[in-house]
Amino acid sequence: MNRVPKPQWLRVKAHSTAGYEYVKELLDKFHLNTVCDEAACPNRGECFGRKTATFMILGSVCTRGCTFCNVTKGKSQPVDQNEPEHVAQAVNALGLKHAVITSVTRDDLPDGGANHFACVVSAIRGQSPQVTIEVLIPDFQGDAQALRKVVEAHPQIINHNVETVPELYSEVRPQASYHRSLELIGRVKEMDTSIYTKSGIMVGLGEKPQEVLQVLSDLRKVKCDFLTIGQYLAPSARHHAVVEYIHPDQFDFYRIKACEMGFLHVASGPLVRSSYMAEQALNNETNRNMFNLTKQSIEINKKND
Repeated sequence: MNRVPKPQWLRVKAHSTAGYEYVKELLDKFHLNTVCDEAACPNRGECFGRKTATFMILGSVCTRGCTFCNVTKGKSQPVDQNEPEHVAQAVNALGLKHAVITSVTRDDLPDGGANHFACVVSAIRGQSPQVTIEVLIPDFQGDAQALRKVVEAHPQIINHNVETVPELYSEVRPQASYHRSLELIGRVKEMDTSIYTKSGIMVGLGEKPQEVLQVLSDLRKVKCDFLTIGQYLAPSARHHAVVEYIHPDQFDFYRIKACEMGFLHVASGPLVRSSYMAEQALNNETNRNMFNLTKQSIEINKKND
């Protein structure tokens, strides 16, 4: 397949290197990985410049072979038992208000790494109790008890990306299951209704607009709260090719449709990534809740008067 030329709207602005260098030094100090580097995210310069990053736990080698992903595939590394404390120290040193934790998929571990996620959440709470926490988790091969370990750690947001439309799973996520991913998102709400759920999808892989809208509908049926939609960018010629660069107007269309379906927060744009500006979803929802509480208070006072 011929490579599609990259359009102008995908150009990334240059950012100061001061914050970038600080974050890199801190990550090296605590021997930590980030999905920003491993996935070659186009926003990492900006995010590091704002002194934020998405921590990737459980090593840097994934047990699955998704064709869109730049993370190394192969034999897994031993789990670093000091990692939860190191992540917590890095979160504290960066002065984060919102911490995002993700991982490689570890099908070699009995619980898929769920307990390790819980330990990281606990360690962050021990050092920075004011920080809100978002975890971007794998599917744990559909193990409900593994998921429960993460739910009981009670992060504010549990994110699990469906990544693409089900029609493309055999090409893009051959070891995953679309229905298993939907089931995981739904189970979070069944276990704890106070936790926000989130998911994300890439476009430009060859999907049709109606297939994207069906995914959004499926996510709402399992009560998914937050949504991200971004342009797929092939990390190399060895990965799944970019079939199409989606115009920003189409991203606006998806955002409007998603909001009409009832998502509480939608980030939709060419450079949107699952963890990019992740704190905004909670901030917007907090503002919405405060507005509703104020509105209710005014209505109650009017009735009492």
